[in-house]
Amino acid sequence: MDGDQRAWPPRRRRAEEPEELYWDTEEEEPPWNPRAARAARRGLEPEDRPGPSWESLPPSARLYGAPADPGFRPVRRGVWRRRAGTVFVRVLALALAAALVTGLVVAAVRLATPEPQPGELSDSLAGVRLTLPPGWQEGKVPPVTGFTSVARDGGGSLVMARPMYGSVPDLAKAAKEAATRYSRLLLKGDQVSVVEDEPVAQGHTRALRASYDDIVNRPAYLRVTILTRNGRTALLVGLLQPEQAASRQALDAVLSSVR
Repeated sequence: MDGDQRAWPPRRRRAEEPEELYWDTEEEEPPWNPRAARAARRGLEPEDRPGPSWESLPPSARLYGAPADPGFRPVRRGVWRRRAGTVFVRVLALALAAALVTGLVVAAVRLATPEPQPGELSDSLAGVRLTLPPGWQEGKVPPVTGFTSVARDGGGSLVMARPMYGSVPDLAKAAKEAATRYSRLLLKGDQVSVVEDEPVAQGHTRALRASYDDIVNRPAYLRVTILTRNGRTALLVGLLQPEQAASRQALDAVLSSVR
């Protein structure tokens, strides 16, 4: 039927219906959601929207449209340089602050900790006094009979002093005899060589070095010094084992500090 699709004759109204005639028309199927109709009126019909099919879209995309792809937003080189410069400045500032704090702490510790004062070995019987560097301490009982004082460094070095009674006309000969005697008593080396033999102020000194054939004992060092002062004679003996350059210099410094 062309034109008007309404059926004839028109249907009479019921008493409760308005006076207008109702025509039998084919009613449109209501949309699944009233908002979809409003969305269709805004131009979101399937044939007007590009992209995926209307049926494949979720309800939110049907109502408000598919979300747009934000894409990649490139950052200009200048921005990266400014950011890198800011990070570098912050790191440098933190490093400088840490170094400053460390320096202040070290300075405070040094100021709070006084430098160790040198000790002294005083032997009134032998009539001598020796200056002891840091790390050296005066002992109570000498390990060899006849000596009246002793000092140790906590390692392998020691110094002993004792008086010598009677006259000593030849200090060099007396130093040689004393070095031989204490070498046999203390060193007991397989080979013993003379390192030094010379006069000193008001006395004489002789140094020996002992080596061993076995691989257990390391070389040892012995120095004997005899001094005559104010009519009194004193014998000083220094022993070092194992022999090392730094320890040997420290031992010689203690013996040469006698006064």
